[in-house]
Amino acid sequence: MDDYLPWAAQCAGTAFLASSLCVAALGAVLLLVRRWPWCSCHVCRAYLTGSWARDFANLGDWYAHLLRDSPTATVHVHVLGCTVTANPANVEYMLRTNFDNFPKGAAFAALLGDLLGRGIFNVDGGAWRHQRKMASLELGSVAVRSYAYKIIAQEVEACLLPVLADAAGTGAVIDLQDVFRRFAFDTICKISFGLDPGCLDRDMPMSELADAFDTATRLCAMRGAAASPLLWRAKRLLNVGSERQLRKAIKLVDELAAAMIRERRKLGVAGSHDLLSRFMASSAENNAADDDDTYLRDIVVSFLLAGRDTVSSALTTLFMLLSKNPAVAAAMRAEAAGGGDDPVTYDRLKGLHYTHAALYENMRLFPPVQFDSKFCAGDDVLPDGTYVAGGTRVTYHPYAMGRMPRIWGADHDAFRPDRWLTGPGGAFAPESLYRYPVFQAGLRVCLGKELAVTEMKAVAVAVVRAFDVEVVGEGGSAACAPKFVPGLTASISGGLPVRIRRVRN
Repeated sequence: MDDYLPWAAQCAGTAFLASSLCVAALGAVLLLVRRWPWCSCHVCRAYLTGSWARDFANLGDWYAHLLRDSPTATVHVHVLGCTVTANPANVEYMLRTNFDNFPKGAAFAALLGDLLGRGIFNVDGGAWRHQRKMASLELGSVAVRSYAYKIIAQEVEACLLPVLADAAGTGAVIDLQDVFRRFAFDTICKISFGLDPGCLDRDMPMSELADAFDTATRLCAMRGAAASPLLWRAKRLLNVGSERQLRKAIKLVDELAAAMIRERRKLGVAGSHDLLSRFMASSAENNAADDDDTYLRDIVVSFLLAGRDTVSSALTTLFMLLSKNPAVAAAMRAEAAGGGDDPVTYDRLKGLHYTHAALYENMRLFPPVQFDSKFCAGDDVLPDGTYVAGGTRVTYHPYAMGRMPRIWGADHDAFRPDRWLTGPGGAFAPESLYRYPVFQAGLRVCLGKELAVTEMKAVAVAVVRAFDVEVVGEGGSAACAPKFVPGLTASISGGLPVRIRRVRN
C-alpha cells in the first residue's frame, strides 16, 4: 500500500500534464482555425499552392500581372490579410493625404522588431518624429555631405576600381553583386560609424556583421510572406527552424554592433563627422537618454539597412541592364568625358543628367525595395473606391508600378533613360514620387535619397569610364529577367557573374 500511493500520485501528475498539453494543443488549433484567413479565390489559391511560379520568375512579377489586369490597379490577397496597390492616387492617399491612418503599425513592428528594434524604419509617432528630425539635421548638413562624398570618392579610387582592374587583367569572371555589396558595406560603415571593415581588401574578407545581417534580413522577410503570423510566432516560441537561425543571426548582429559602438566611443566623438558620432554628440548636448546602447544599436542597424543593400542592389541591376544596352553605356561614357580625364567632382557629378536618368530608369524597372507596407488603423476607402477594413495591411508596390502601361506607356518594359529627359539640353525631369515611390514619398520620404543617388552616380561614372561590363552565363540575369531572393531588398539569386574589360580609347 505504501508503494502504491507514490505510484498513483505520479500517474495522476502525468495524466494531469498530458491533459493540460492536450487542452493547450486544442486551444492552439481552435485559434488557428479562427484566425486563419481561409479563401478559395484564384489569387489566394495561387499564392498558397505556389502555382503562380509556373508562369512568373518572381512573386513581384505575378503581382505586377495581377495589378495590370485590375481596373483599379488594386487587388486583395485575403490569405495574407493584405490589399496590394499600384495606383498612384492610393499611394498619395496613404503617404500624404491620410498619413495618420496608415502607420507602420504594431504588426509590422513585430515582424522586424527583433532586427530593427526601435529604429526609424520600425516606429511611429513620437519616436519616429524624434529620430527623423535628428537624421534630417545630420544628413542635410553641408559638413556631412562633403565628408560622405570624400569617403565615396576615396573608396571608389582606392578599393573598387583596383578590384575591377585585377579582374580585367586576369580575365576572371567575378560576381559583381558581391563586389558592390562589399563596396557599399565598407562605404556605409565609414560614413556612418567612422570604421572600415575592409571587405574590399585584396583578399576579399567577408565581414561577420555583413553575413549575419544578410541572414537576418532574409529570415525577417520570410515572416512577412507567411500565410499566418501564428506560424513564425510558434517557431519563435519553440526556437526551431528559421526562427532559431534568425535568433542566432540577430545575436551576432547585436554583439558586433555593440563592438562598433564601443570602438566609436574609444576613438571619441568630438569633431567627428560620421553619423553615429553626431547622433551621440547630439544626444549628449540635449541631455537625452537616447545615447544608451540599445538606442545606438538600433541606429547602427537602421543605417546599415538603408545604406548598404539599397545602393548595391541598384548598382547591380544598372550594370546588368548596361550589359544588354551598350548604347546607353556609351552615352554615359560620352557625357562623363565632357570634363576630360580628371576625377569627377561633386559639382560636376550633379550636372550629369543622362547618367542620372539612366539610374532612375534602372530603379523604375528594378527598385531596390520592391514593395512597402502600412497598416490601416481604422476603416477607410482608398481613392479608387477600394474599401479597407481597420487592421488590414496595405502594400504599395514600386516594382509593379514600374511595369504599369497606364503610368509609363506602352513601352513600360523598355530600358529607355531618355524618358526622364526634357528640353533642348536633355535636362533630367523627375516624376511625381507617388507615381515613382522608389524612395517612398510624403512624410516618410527617404532622408538619405540625395546621398544614395550621389554614391550610385559616382560609382556608375567611374566604372563606365574605365570598363566594359559583360554579364555572362545563361541565367535569367543575363537576359535582364533576374530571379530575386526573398528579402527586404532586391538581391539577385546566384549573383551577377560578369567579365570585366578595359575600355579602349
